[in-house]
Amino acid sequence: MKFALSPEHLDFGASIRKLFESGSTPAAVRAWSGTDPAPGRGLIEQLAAAGALGLTIAEDFGGLGAEPLDQLVAFIEIGRAAAPGPLVETAAAVPALLQALAETDPAPAQRWLPGISEGTLSATIAFGGATGPAVAVDADRADLVLLTQGDRLSTGRVGEQVRSLDPARRLFVVEAGETIAEGPQARTAIAAGFDFGALANAAQLLGAGKALLDASTEYVKQRKQFGRPIGEFQAVKQKLADVFIGLDLAEPLLYRAALTTGSQNRVRDISAAAVAAADAAYQAARTALQVHGAIGYTAEYDLSLWLTRVTALRAAWGTPDLHRGRVAEALRATGAVDPSGALT
Repeated sequence: MKFALSPEHLDFGASIRKLFESGSTPAAVRAWSGTDPAPGRGLIEQLAAAGALGLTIAEDFGGLGAEPLDQLVAFIEIGRAAAPGPLVETAAAVPALLQALAETDPAPAQRWLPGISEGTLSATIAFGGATGPAVAVDADRADLVLLTQGDRLSTGRVGEQVRSLDPARRLFVVEAGETIAEGPQARTAIAAGFDFGALANAAQLLGAGKALLDASTEYVKQRKQFGRPIGEFQAVKQKLADVFIGLDLAEPLLYRAALTTGSQNRVRDISAAAVAAADAAYQAARTALQVHGAIGYTAEYDLSLWLTRVTALRAAWGTPDLHRGRVAEALRATGAVDPSGALT
């Protein structure tokens, strides 16, 4: 089976890319890292006007009722631009969670999803674990903060800020507030929110990897050593080729995962895509830093925005090891591997 985007998807992706090509996005990212979220919010409003925030929200809740693949197209471009804000949480994770919960209780979806689709409400979510505090990105600037703890979903109270690898991903401790739902249905909804968030995050990583490859390819044509552009050296060509192959192999896994979100293979396919995208983007980041040299380390150089973003996103929605474990568990459940891990 061939996984490729339609002309309509390509046109939509081009329109989102054009939205970010004004040259103001890096400045907006830096402003978001500090005390001025206004430029970033302007970009988010433009995304909402383009329909990117309400793509997978059902029409009954004010959205477009589009498919997950349409959302991936948008998030690849969001990642390519390193756009600021809790976009995965607002447009993917929280809508998936609330719509899954709406099967038994539509009130939360009716309350919050229309605002997300219109771009008047931003959301973030913290997934509480067995150890350590639960943290959410940009919780102090989100209109809706959710917290999950086991099979309990509640609103969240924003606590202290904690250090982040990416200054534009501002992390805050979240504590439990009012209970929204609990029990088996809440657990099912929470799982949907995590899976769709992980898929959108993987799309962001793919887009960031593509941006790093493009920047590296242009730079090696200009930087010279021994009187020649370094892009003429075979070792440099090979590194860039390896990055291209990694990104090219990850992309169809993302599309497959988007097409199987409604099947029993959802967890397996999303985690496989998450691993491939994370590994490919990380390889793109390492190679970009190597070919740029010392300038790649400087915070003033725009490349640093993508380097820190990839480093942070690589584990933001589950580490590669966690997702590899989910793939292995899914394969064992279907009998594709035996308990020792060997293929059957």
